[in-house]
Amino acid sequence: MEPILKVSNLTKVFSRSGQDAFTAVNDISFSLNPGECLGIIGESGSGKTTLVNLITRLVDATDGRIHLDGEDITRLKGKDLRSVYRKMQMVFQTPIDSFDPRRTLGDGIGESLRNIGMSRKETREEVERLLEKCGLPADFADRYPHQVSGGQCQRAAIARALAVKPRLLICDEATSALDLTVQKEILNLLNELRARQGSNLSILFICHDISLVQQFCDRVVVLYQGRIVEEGTPDAVIENPRNEYTKRLIDSIL
Repeated sequence: MEPILKVSNLTKVFSRSGQDAFTAVNDISFSLNPGECLGIIGESGSGKTTLVNLITRLVDATDGRIHLDGEDITRLKGKDLRSVYRKMQMVFQTPIDSFDPRRTLGDGIGESLRNIGMSRKETREEVERLLEKCGLPADFADRYPHQVSGGQCQRAAIARALAVKPRLLICDEATSALDLTVQKEILNLLNELRARQGSNLSILFICHDISLVQQFCDRVVVLYQGRIVEEGTPDAVIENPRNEYTKRLIDSIL
């Protein structure tokens, strides 16, 4: 089975004026299989954000390769890069900030559909279907981001990410700004989507809380100072951590 995402020897070095160069991501390699959920955990400064920015091509890699669904996307630009986002979408930490406050949720969810030529009527119908699929009433399409709760806004953000039927969903601390009850609701929703779509949806779950990763992910990768220091199933990593940093991370949370 070919991985949906394969990262090979990925490195990012930032040059800073008057200072030594800083290696934020250092020779990282991992893969994500179709239908799988992989957790990436680590404290602030571990390299998680830079890694996501590299995978989503918001930042260019210094070295290494990124393959998405068998295609090398490491150096793609322009139109070729835009086509990649039909296969890869993100859900962000603070959903209200990811929507334009001057536009309705329906406008935000439907933007990518209109961009691929769907009519206004078809877009509205698909937006309503996506909202209901994500546990929201269809009339939420007419609400603005400030008119809904954080959990409802995150559901709408997931609906927006699913609009183009991506193969890869990247959840970047997607539950960390929510209270525990709402966190559970969002994880339940993601699990329902995974069960419904099977191998057609893979999730990269970026998180600092290994207990959440244990509930949700099939495998976990632990980052420390830009390197992978541990990987395996969440249960195996938690029950038998081999790296001292991983042990401290587990002790601080569990």
